[in-house]
Amino acid sequence: MKDMSGKVAVVTGAASGIGLAMAERFAAEGMRVVLADIEAGALTEAASRMLDAGHDVSALRIDVSKADEVQELADFALRKYGAVHVLCNNAGVGIGGALWEHTVKDWEWLLGVNLWGVIHGIRTFVPIMISQGDECHIVNTASAAGLDARPWLGMYSASKSAVVALSEALQQELAMTGAKVGVSVLCPAIVNTRIGDADRNRPVGLQNDGDAEPPPQAQAFGEAFRAMLASGISPKAVADCVVDAVRSDRLYVFTNADTIERVKQRVSRIVGGLPV
Repeated sequence: MKDMSGKVAVVTGAASGIGLAMAERFAAEGMRVVLADIEAGALTEAASRMLDAGHDVSALRIDVSKADEVQELADFALRKYGAVHVLCNNAGVGIGGALWEHTVKDWEWLLGVNLWGVIHGIRTFVPIMISQGDECHIVNTASAAGLDARPWLGMYSASKSAVVALSEALQQELAMTGAKVGVSVLCPAIVNTRIGDADRNRPVGLQNDGDAEPPPQAQAFGEAFRAMLASGISPKAVADCVVDAVRSDRLYVFTNADTIERVKQRVSRIVGGLPV
């Protein structure tokens, strides 16, 4: 998609971090942008700033883990702008710790957002894009952790590995059917965002017992992870990579220099039958 001006982008998880940076970057390209997020206050703030800057944006609070709310987002975008050309399935949450210590509610929350959010986005928006007949593009936010699993991030890595697989299959299926819809899977590594504080948006029904302290390993990892994120690359740098990938119809989007080397090493270990 060489020319983005006047076209419509829908971005989930758009109230902060990578999602907000993508929304701002698409708007700078002259696109009309629908921002979606579960965090109502931050979403309203972000949309107001962009409107004040002269951009054509709209905002809708949704929970991407719920199919009916993602459908509501699509209906909202079509009512507002009449089409959707770029969809960024970007909303995501993170939980660290040992796999055997995560609760069922932990799994339901993380997979609901990170995996089902992407599934709902694909099921809802791809038919719309195909029927439009225009050049369109889908960006699914995975992670470098979805290409090379890390200890204490097993649950997160599992969800992001699934997003990589979905994106690869989706790209092949759309190409084989002749649809004018491109696919990119975004695989950032350490980015300076608030994903380490994602628990602030955890629905009440999926919160663990109030008196239950997180296991010591999870607490220690959380502190170290938040410190690491603070030294990460900027969301703006990630958004620049995304726009370039949409323009060049590139499937894999790497944002950190060491990711490709990590992937090569992982493939070598797999081929050699070696442990990590």
